[in-house]
Amino acid sequence: MTVSTLMNLTDHSRSTFYAHFNDLHEPMEAVLDLLKDEIFGAVQPWLLSGGDPVARMSETIEALVRVGYQRGPFLKAISDAAAYDTRFEKSWERFLGEFDTAGTARVRADQAQGLIEEFDPAPVVFALNRMNARTMIAAFGTRPRRRPEPVRIALAHIWVAALYGTRWASAGASDLIRK
Repeated sequence: MTVSTLMNLTDHSRSTFYAHFNDLHEPMEAVLDLLKDEIFGAVQPWLLSGGDPVARMSETIEALVRVGYQRGPFLKAISDAAAYDTRFEKSWERFLGEFDTAGTARVRADQAQGLIEEFDPAPVVFALNRMNARTMIAAFGTRPRRRPEPVRIALAHIWVAALYGTRWASAGASDLIRK
């Protein structure tokens, strides 16, 4: 994508773009920041809430899929740009890395309470987060978008099975309690 391509989609000139931004990276990074805030808002139940972590995970995946459904084209545009531009790639990896850090901390806290078996959570959370991103980009990044419910069911099943065990994967709730 170029500034010319972007501005051809509007009624404004290139000079209008440069009155607000130094380069094409700035608006893309601003969109990433907005997406980050929206996604962190969606994942709060699992990251921060007490009670049943499996139920919180189910709530979180539902909210995350809602965001992915609404913002899929933005995620796809940024992900596609990252494949061709080093600065976008670094921004995309930083974006995903913040979710890796938060997810790893949550898994460690649940491990400390005996809710998740002991393993190194960082590579598992890394893999799960990239699975989420690729799945939502593939499902919701282009039109026609896929139905969100099967995506939600699949992601919730995989996350719960990977972290809390297959016993709870289809239930959407457990008898586990976070303190």
